[in-house]
Amino acid sequence: MSNIVIRPAIAADLDTITDIYADAVTHGTASYELDPPSRAEMGTRFDTLTAGGLPYLVAEKDGAVLGYAYAGAFRPRPAYRFIVEDSVYIAPEAKGQGVGLKLMLSLIAAAEAAGFRQIVAVIGDGHADSASVRLHEKLGFRHSGRLEGSGYKHGRWLDTVFMQLPLNGGATLPPDPASLPERIFRDGLRGK
Repeated sequence: MSNIVIRPAIAADLDTITDIYADAVTHGTASYELDPPSRAEMGTRFDTLTAGGLPYLVAEKDGAVLGYAYAGAFRPRPAYRFIVEDSVYIAPEAKGQGVGLKLMLSLIAAAEAAGFRQIVAVIGDGHADSASVRLHEKLGFRHSGRLEGSGYKHGRWLDTVFMQLPLNGGATLPPDPASLPERIFRDGLRGK
């Protein structure tokens, strides 16, 4: 799959993004949503993230979107502004072909370029054999916590795994005043 292109997502991708996520919600355990969101809701989520300057990417091959990844706020309180949470979803027919790795490498680079200091993965059904856990381990994320039995889906209890990757010196350096999180904070988009 060497001819996969990673590019910023656009509104025209949202029908496919909605379908990919609907499959993950309906058949998988990575998301703890029980009902797939509508196309309108997925559009609202997309608009919110991209309006804030956060990276939202798709993997495309021969004009077909194979997956998507984005970075969103980890928590709304302003002291968390240097941390983003990653999400990555792959179309069923493209799983196991390196699409997630390509998306995540690009997402990490985009988050780093924006000046974020940590990426956190919150992995639903985060057992050791999970494709998401293995992908994040391969990318250098370290395990930073587990919430046992935190979700119930498809007739079973699921653990949530937290993994973390430091960027731009992580917590070893003070914040960069020119970073995206600091600019947003200074421009008055401060949460409580």
